[in-house]
Amino acid sequence: MLEDYLETAERAARAGGEILTAKQGSIHARSKGRNDLVTEADLASQQAIRDILLSRYPEHGFVGEESEGATDDLARSLADPDRRDSFRWIVDPLDGTTNYIHGMPHYCVSIGLEQSGELLAGVVFDPVSGECFRAVRGGGAELDGQPLKVSGCQQVNEALIAFGFAPDVRPGAPEIAQFLAIMHACRSIRRMGSAALNLCYIAAGRMDGYVAGCAKAWDVAAGALIVREAGGHFTGIDGGTFDLRHPHFTCAATPQLHCELLAILAQVE
Repeated sequence: MLEDYLETAERAARAGGEILTAKQGSIHARSKGRNDLVTEADLASQQAIRDILLSRYPEHGFVGEESEGATDDLARSLADPDRRDSFRWIVDPLDGTTNYIHGMPHYCVSIGLEQSGELLAGVVFDPVSGECFRAVRGGGAELDGQPLKVSGCQQVNEALIAFGFAPDVRPGAPEIAQFLAIMHACRSIRRMGSAALNLCYIAAGRMDGYVAGCAKAWDVAAGALIVREAGGHFTGIDGGTFDLRHPHFTCAATPQLHCELLAILAQVE
């Protein structure tokens, strides 16, 4: 059954990606918060994804980034004992909206399936490269049919690390101090603008770690599973259990690198 979920998610992700490609260059953006944007491409992609997923699984829940009250709805559904066992699709129809608007070729569609707080399946589709990252719980992760495996990087001074900020990060925010501490410790650091692709690149061994104190569930529902199934280590930003309701996290290719990143973060006041 998990494979069926995965195939349906990929079909939906590719449909959303086709819409993003078709609308590239002709979209208009509006603000949904300070430095946080939404376009008609996000909305059209989400509708196409929703139609495919719920026509196949009408009994499933659906939480999309562009749904009104999405954050509150997800929190309620994960906490409600009557809904806890339900299947939920957690979707970002365009992860990397700012990149997309500016013509930067680093954005994607992310679709994750969750039940009882557990991630079951995930697909991340990059419509620019055509790469499709997939994973099911216990079945490993793959890129276009080829198995994925994280890098063997063990030391932070040899690591390429991704870092994520909130769209409305303020002067003096703790993330800035964390960013600087990691930047000075690692080989190099990247802010790519797409949480889902960052996670997939770790799964593929292209980057070695990622710290984000500002992510949303739809940013990482697919990517978190892909990293884990590729052999990566994924926790809350403080080293505790990762919680999809508050998905602030540290992940790394190896346990040793993960411990080094957590030690650096713990020293930042």
